[in-house]
Amino acid sequence: MTRASSSDFDLAIIGGGMVGASLALALSGSRRRVLLVESIAADSSAQPSFDERTTALGNASRRIFAGLGLWPALAPAAAAIRTIHVSDAGRFGFARLRACEQGIDAFGYVLANRSIGSALWQQLGRAPGISLRVPAQISELEITPARTSFCVEDAGGRRERVSSQLLVAADGAHSAVRAAAGIAAQVEDYQQVALVANVAADQPHQDCAYERFTAQGPLALLPLADGSRALIWACAPERAAQLLRLPPAEYLAQLQRQFGWRAGRFLRLGRRGSYPLALSRAATPTGVRTVVIGNAAQALHPVAGQGFNLGLRDAAMLAEVLAGSGGDAGAPQLLADFAAWRARDRAGVVRFTDGLIRLFGSRRAGVGALRDLGLLLFDLSPPAKSALARVSSGFGGPAPRLARGLSLQHDG
Repeated sequence: MTRASSSDFDLAIIGGGMVGASLALALSGSRRRVLLVESIAADSSAQPSFDERTTALGNASRRIFAGLGLWPALAPAAAAIRTIHVSDAGRFGFARLRACEQGIDAFGYVLANRSIGSALWQQLGRAPGISLRVPAQISELEITPARTSFCVEDAGGRRERVSSQLLVAADGAHSAVRAAAGIAAQVEDYQQVALVANVAADQPHQDCAYERFTAQGPLALLPLADGSRALIWACAPERAAQLLRLPPAEYLAQLQRQFGWRAGRFLRLGRRGSYPLALSRAATPTGVRTVVIGNAAQALHPVAGQGFNLGLRDAAMLAEVLAGSGGDAGAPQLLADFAAWRARDRAGVVRFTDGLIRLFGSRRAGVGALRDLGLLLFDLSPPAKSALARVSSGFGGPAPRLARGLSLQHDG
């Protein structure tokens, strides 16, 4: 897909996954000239952003998608999370959260990544003011205090030189754009692999999401619209390799032993996948005429499902900053404002998710009993539950207008 009107842009977004595509769509119709470059077509089976994995959208993310005009297309495929059950395997501690007790309809909504990608790119295909280069690669990237420039080469070998005031790295945890911009990243390997699959059980999911912390890592079951459940099972790499080699019946038997019977008897197993887990953090979200967002800024453990929601708030705030100013899209003050406004939310989510992994992964004497006590106290504490219910809106700092159900202001 190639659609272009100029080789000189206000901003160029490199990476058309869920976060990069959302940013482009948010700026559609603004005064900004936007280029989106993605190396793999959205409908390709090789597109890693839109694979078998699922995403749990918090309510703030649902509002952002509603503001982008996507929610009507996504809602029929979304499963609501109305109850959350948290437990510590082999111990007595557990906690339950119910949306109705917090005065909300749901804590969030679970969607297949393929559904999100399809809706995003269908909308982008008819969005005004967005130039698309898909599939295409960039090379010869140059970043100066005045501008950025690079070559774009499409699948047919055609090349063009492009310049932009701002370069947005939305190309994932191993971002080549981030590296080219000289922005360092700290990576901490969790020594875990996430196994993902859809499973069916003999009991209805009743809109309940489970998070169970085991000795090797957390195991989550999320409700899906077709009545099945999405499984995200984190474990040691050696254990993951063993499980992936098992026939379906034995895999389900191992899952049953690890998870227990709260969800009923597991009956069927869908296509399995896996990916390594690490915490990756850019040293700074901005550089010279460069911004990093989504997994390029921070790639998180999937525990608590915060990674995409955080990246989507990155995109929503950047769109708000760019749409609300008519000057240089890469001006240092504009980038400084964006970094400052996102700092508290970004740091809070990283601490929250990393802290959960370290707390429930600790085998130190006495820690398990303290976890159990904490979970039981949490289960009895309405204020604590209310605070956790607000997690999906962010961890502090200004909330993007789209996340609050408001439209972007394009008038400056």
